[in-house]
Amino acid sequence: MSLASLTSVTTVAAGWVAARGDGTYFNNTAFTSRIWGAIGGTLGQVAISTLVGVLVGLPIGLAVWYCAPEGLHPVRWLHQVLNFVVDLGRAIPFLILMLLLLGFTRFLLGSALGWQAGVPPLAVGCIPFFARLAENAVRGVAVGKIEAAQMAGASRWQIVWGVVVREALPGLVAAATVTFITLIGYSMITGTIGAGGLGDLVYNWGYTRNQPDIFVMVVVLVLILVEVVQLIGDFLVRKLDHTR
Repeated sequence: MSLASLTSVTTVAAGWVAARGDGTYFNNTAFTSRIWGAIGGTLGQVAISTLVGVLVGLPIGLAVWYCAPEGLHPVRWLHQVLNFVVDLGRAIPFLILMLLLLGFTRFLLGSALGWQAGVPPLAVGCIPFFARLAENAVRGVAVGKIEAAQMAGASRWQIVWGVVVREALPGLVAAATVTFITLIGYSMITGTIGAGGLGDLVYNWGYTRNQPDIFVMVVVLVLILVEVVQLIGDFLVRKLDHTR
């Protein structure tokens, strides 16, 4: 190991030791007094944003599939426009989207601070993301089931919601699960600009105050949250999948 590398490692180690000099390592009062509010803030903004993303993104995803060449009612120009809008929404980096929406967030909520302020950028970023996942889910529905519904005289509305969405429900729940977990990660970013939650705890107390134990504990908590959400999502998918 070079002298420079050894010096760097020694400096980092010294910082970690200094951070625990008060004897509260992993029993940090800054962590214990704020953790429940931080968890509640993260879950609140992620849950609301996912709900908005599903409610708005699902119709968009269905519309992209509906007017696609292999869809129920092909409309080439409309499919291209919707595809472009969805891809554009997914292409904007979340950090840039969050900054662009600061003015809208202040107008909507009266402030850009607090966990509620994380909802607008998370929800807007979630919509095109879930729309694409929803489109992929409904495209997996067997063509034979759609043709059978058409032969039975079902209307397009009945086919879309009564056949396509119903058959794609396990895939849609899996997509919502992926979306929820993805937004947990994005919520860490909103916390760095005052939107509360675990991101705020990590940035304002773990990073700016050089308390690495907060970093470690938040990572553990996020891992637990992700695992719990994934287990719930997998359970619902198994219950909804009538082919098993």
